[in-house]
Amino acid sequence: MTALMIQGTGSNVGKSLLVAGLCRAARRRGLSVAPFKPQNMSNNAAVTEDGGEIGRAQALQARAAGLVPVTDMNPVLLKPESETGAQVIVQGRRLTTTRAADYATLKPRLMGAVLESFTRLAARHDLVIVEGAGSPSEVNLRAGDIANMGFARAANVPVILAGDIDRGGVIAQMIGTQAVLAPEDAAMVAGFLINKFRGDPRLFDDGYRFIQARTGWRGFGVLPWFAQAHLLPAEDALDLASGPRTGGVKIAVPMLSRIANFDDLDPLRAEPGVELVMVPPGHALPGDARLVILPGTKSTRGDLAFLRAQGWDIDILAHHRRGGRVLGICGGYQMLGRTIADPEGIEGPPGESPGLGLLDVTTVMTPDKHLTRTRATHAATGEPVEGYEIHIGQTEGPDRARPFAHIATTPEGARSPDGRVEGSYLHGLFTADTFRSAYLAALGVPLSGLAHAALVEDTLDALADHIETHLDVSAILGCAR
Repeated sequence: MTALMIQGTGSNVGKSLLVAGLCRAARRRGLSVAPFKPQNMSNNAAVTEDGGEIGRAQALQARAAGLVPVTDMNPVLLKPESETGAQVIVQGRRLTTTRAADYATLKPRLMGAVLESFTRLAARHDLVIVEGAGSPSEVNLRAGDIANMGFARAANVPVILAGDIDRGGVIAQMIGTQAVLAPEDAAMVAGFLINKFRGDPRLFDDGYRFIQARTGWRGFGVLPWFAQAHLLPAEDALDLASGPRTGGVKIAVPMLSRIANFDDLDPLRAEPGVELVMVPPGHALPGDARLVILPGTKSTRGDLAFLRAQGWDIDILAHHRRGGRVLGICGGYQMLGRTIADPEGIEGPPGESPGLGLLDVTTVMTPDKHLTRTRATHAATGEPVEGYEIHIGQTEGPDRARPFAHIATTPEGARSPDGRVEGSYLHGLFTADTFRSAYLAALGVPLSGLAHAALVEDTLDALADHIETHLDVSAILGCAR
């Protein structure tokens, strides 16, 4: 087995993009390379060809490596459902829901699944590039660790430590991490790199040499800020931001507390004629929006209560009265109906909540999760749609007689009688260029000719070029064993 691992001095230091860029760089060097993340925590999931779910970042990394995503790339996925609990997905399938305080008791049995997936993946490829989670400096979590040094030592994988200079204190990040690591863990570190530098990297030469001298670790370079990062799917909801432009047709999206699969919005953000407005809690939805999108969520009833607490229900109903359009995706679709019932307490306390009432449908939560990649035809435009479904719950009612789309001959989703309110379980629908163009044209957005898949591929190539220019990639890959 040949592998190396990118760990970080903290969360959100850029590990996911580093692994994606290194995967693309290794692939361009003729290597069969695969990404791997032992444990991920994200509500932004992807459905794999083998019918499971993994973190969205691993799906992007697989794309960078020229691979179809499989569940072995992310054997443990934690999907937060509340401040203290999360759904535990193991090798693509739900194992249980557990409180954070009880998760440590699961780790010993999860390490076996992690190593099994890693071994299978490594046997099929020349190189595996592993992404850590959070930081190895969280030594309070070291016992039973499967995400960082616990995995690195169990699988004998060398580690490269990435620091984030943009947040400040990167010298202390590096030296402090070494200081708190057990000697056996520190010995796994083959070197370090500095990420997200703004300005002239030579200004950090003295700091770089200081880290080398104090840690004894080899430095692999200083990577400047990658300005095109916003064109690639984000995994952390903290990275969500409004689109890069103003003055286009305005589409508003309330930022739900458990927002999920928010990369559904990426193709809209990239459209030059669209102003995508991500509305944070405490702010009203803009009154001049043409379309309001209710996104997916990991806790439909919980986020419906959150939506009402922000007053967004009033804003959405007023938007509809003014003639505006509303689209609900997955959990957002469920919110648009008359009621949402969870008799077994699958997403939280058992009970029933009134919906927004803009679609004449009702939803009942059921234990079985629907996971599938889907091709459909949009009912209103006749354009093809490719996406995936990842949800619990069954939705029925009169407005289902006017489906959002057809999967073969099976109706999917629902539309209101006037056609201005639509709901669908299809994630990723806006990646289909012809559908997106036709859908946006009905809002008055000029045809742009944007090819979203090509944009992502070009951005991954640009990321690999960026990394090759500023880091010693040959030395990084040479650390693998």
